[in-house]
Amino acid sequence: MSTLAAAGFALFFVILFIGIYLSLYGLPGTILIFSNVLFYALVTGFERIGWKVLVLLLFLAVLAEVLDALLDLTDVLKPPLFKASVWSSAVGAAAGMTILTPILWGIGIWGGFFLGALSGLALMELRRQSKKKLPHRASWRSFTGMIGQKSLKGSLSLAMIFIALSNIYS
Repeated sequence: MSTLAAAGFALFFVILFIGIYLSLYGLPGTILIFSNVLFYALVTGFERIGWKVLVLLLFLAVLAEVLDALLDLTDVLKPPLFKASVWSSAVGAAAGMTILTPILWGIGIWGGFFLGALSGLALMELRRQSKKKLPHRASWRSFTGMIGQKSLKGSLSLAMIFIALSNIYS
């Protein structure tokens, strides 16, 4: 593998991680993941990723974004984007990867990244909510709804990544 190909492949993986991370904050991370895989397929001449896989990934990306938008209409907690929450989810992602990778290998990298980032975000939001006066705190229903919403979108992001990587490495 040439140096340019290795750099391109490394960038491909970095963008997949960014896609998962963006999904936690309600941004279109699944669209970024799909676009990244589409670009990879174009560059490689659809050698490993065919149109059927791309259609499936597009379906999952649209499904994730539509479900996220619909759940935004409910009373789930929408945590603001603070520097502290971004850092705590980044530290959580690194910790999750460190803990799960030796146990689950490849799945542990991706799952640990997502679960750690979600845990870091949830802990920071719990901390932020605990500083508020009681009438202004989010209810547990709203808080668990936020966790469920982020878990759903993150799970669809992980499914997209697993589908793409299983086709690349098969």
